[in-house]
This record gives sequence, C-alpha cells and structure tokens, in this order.
Amino acid sequence: QVQLVESGGGLVQAGGTLRLSCAASGIIFRFNVMGWYRQAPGKQRELVATITNGGSTNYADSVKGRFTISRDNAKNTVYLQMNSLKPEDTAVYYCNAKAVVGSLAINWGQGTQVTVSS
Repeated sequence: QVQLVESGGGLVQAGGTLRLSCAASGIIFRFNVMGWYRQAPGKQRELVATITNGGSTNYADSVKGRFTISRDNAKNTVYLQMNSLKPEDTAVYYCNAKAVVGSLAINWGQGTQVTVSS
C-alpha cells in the first residue's frame, strides 16, 4: 500500500519560513521523481517543485529563489524548505511521487495546509 504522508504545514506571517516533509512508503523511492504541488481555493493544482533521484530540480517561477526541494533517499523522505513566504503562497500543498521505472504510477499525499498571513 502506497502512502505519502505530508507534515509541517501551518500558519505563518509573511516573510516567515516553513519546512514541509513527505514520508513515502510502499514505493521504491529511488525509482520516483518526487514533487510538491499546491492548490489554492478556487484555483487549479499547480507544480511547485520536483526533484529526481539524481538530485536535478525544477521550480515554478513564482517560488524560485525562495523555496528549496530536497530528498533523503535513506529516509524515503522529500522536503520543501519555504522561505520569504508570501500570502499568495497560501494553499494546500501535496506531495507527489511519479515512478519513472516499471508501473509509471503516480501517487499523491493527502495534503497539508499552508496559510501565510499578511
């Protein structure tokens, strides 16, 4: 059974920081590109950042220079360090695992709320 469990969300003032974590189980972690997506009220889910097993990263323009994605393959965990948070970063943040070997399955976590007050 695949599980992606996010943690670390919460309420923070503009300019503050949060670190999200996503612990994965039931997948071969190193065979997955890991990512973070977010969905604000009334908007579509959008890409925030992705990271390959080799450490290559990709970021949405809106978060470049403020957010950093990383992964610990020994712990089957992916992180999102969020600095200089803005009210427009308020959203539910979802962890995503996309297999690049075998089944090519895509799995999602349940989401964690991030709220940035002005």
